[in-house]
Amino acid sequence: MKNKFKSIVFDLDGTLVDTIADIAFFMNKALALRDLPLVPEKDYNRLVGWGMKQLAFNVLPPEIRRSSEAAALSAALAADATRFYGEMPIIKTKPYAGIQELLVEVKRRKFKTAVLSNKPDAMAHIVTCGMFPRGSFDVVRGEIAGKPRKPAPEPVWDILVDLDSSPRDTVFLGDSEIDIETALASGCHAVGAGWGFRGAETLVKAGAERVIDKPSDLLEIL
Repeated sequence: MKNKFKSIVFDLDGTLVDTIADIAFFMNKALALRDLPLVPEKDYNRLVGWGMKQLAFNVLPPEIRRSSEAAALSAALAADATRFYGEMPIIKTKPYAGIQELLVEVKRRKFKTAVLSNKPDAMAHIVTCGMFPRGSFDVVRGEIAGKPRKPAPEPVWDILVDLDSSPRDTVFLGDSEIDIETALASGCHAVGAGWGFRGAETLVKAGAERVIDKPSDLLEIL
């Protein structure tokens, strides 16, 4: 049977891999250095997705976020957390159940695959290479200084050039409203990963064309 699509762009955190424990650990380590209140791990599910700098701002106490020192403090926190994370990015991180099998099957069916993350680019490569066999993805792209990041559509379009594909031929699978906004802005088919950090309700409200409950459900769409 002919495939409806040619390519798949995957979000990384909350879609392919559960990274929340490691992200929380290293950001809390950065907070502790400055005697700032730590954030419960479960709260990180709603705070992540916009990149490390925004996460560092999000974890600050409200009164500090409203102060003149917020920008400098969040930049320092982001730098420390990124350094800690970069030294040991895979402690508790693991692929979600069914992801490995999905990747094997989409490769068997000759789909082109990519990862697009708001993690720093080097870290996105480290995590992806550490979690998945070589050749699982044709392109891996993280945040690159000076270039647009999700939810801007440009990173998707750049990836599609590398894949020799088009938005109408592409499924974008992600677990957050940022991913759905990115998919819609770039013209891709927006599919929500209901097992991820935000949950199905958030994805539906964001405009996902479909939300799936488990990775293998993606095969029905393809």
